Amino acid sequence: MTIIVTVIGIIAFAIAGPIIGCLLAGLDRIISARMQGRVGPPLLQPYYDVRKLFSKENASVNTSEHAYILFAFIFTLVAGGVFFSGGNLLLSVFLVTLSSLLFIVAAYSSRSPYSEVGAARETLQAMAYEPMLYLMCVAFFMASGWFDVAGVFFLDAPAITTAWLAFLGFLFVLTIKLRKSPFDISMSHHAHQEIVRGVTTEMSGPTLGLVEVMHWCENVLFMGWVAMFFIWSNPLSIVLAVVVVLAVYFLEIWIDNNFARVKWQLMLKSAWAVALVAGGLNVAVLAYL
Repeated sequence: MTIIVTVIGIIAFAIAGPIIGCLLAGLDRIISARMQGRVGPPLLQPYYDVRKLFSKENASVNTSEHAYILFAFIFTLVAGGVFFSGGNLLLSVFLVTLSSLLFIVAAYSSRSPYSEVGAARETLQAMAYEPMLYLMCVAFFMASGWFDVAGVFFLDAPAITTAWLAFLGFLFVLTIKLRKSPFDISMSHHAHQEIVRGVTTEMSGPTLGLVEVMHWCENVLFMGWVAMFFIWSNPLSIVLAVVVVLAVYFLEIWIDNNFARVKWQLMLKSAWAVALVAGGLNVAVLAYL
């Protein structure tokens, strides 16, 4: 029965994830434009861009690049399906990590100097945020009593009440995961940073379109990770979680438009410091509660 529920969750996420993610990306562009004193594109502009990419001829430098991206996309869908079907949070994080590794390998496979630099930076980003993600999972387990996300609906109080330090640490590395300034050192989804897009420099056509859709799905999944801290047995908590998710997404857009890119050394040191202080301290306190 659990497998059936997970499969249904994967199918549902494969349909709803790109739709919601596309709307979030469009909202991102509009809000960013307004912050910069511009009108901005229409809400569905990300969809128009991706549709145009899929209509182009596949001009990948090698045949393996698209395969790596395809499997990275599949693992992202599985991660989202596992999470939103109430499955294991730790498994969802592992699958996202595997997807990130395949994305890095795809960039390395092109043998372009720009792509290789982007892949190296992407690897550094993964080294920066991964410790905090796993400490977040541990803190969530200690606060709720289980790794299964469905368990939040049986809690007497939301996990944020006892795992708020881990949540703050997760918000810090979320900026890295969403590829927002000041931590978008491997690539940026906006044109305000650089012409050469690092890790996706040699990707075009359907391959690049798949990367964009994968990014949409990742954004939806990460917002789901935010929401799980604010849901408990009260049905109205879902409304609270949605409000918090929108507020967090707006905060990330604001940060993206108000901070310049930092060096990778500062990103790595700050992310590990936050993981040690916020994640480590929260886990230590929960161990003695």
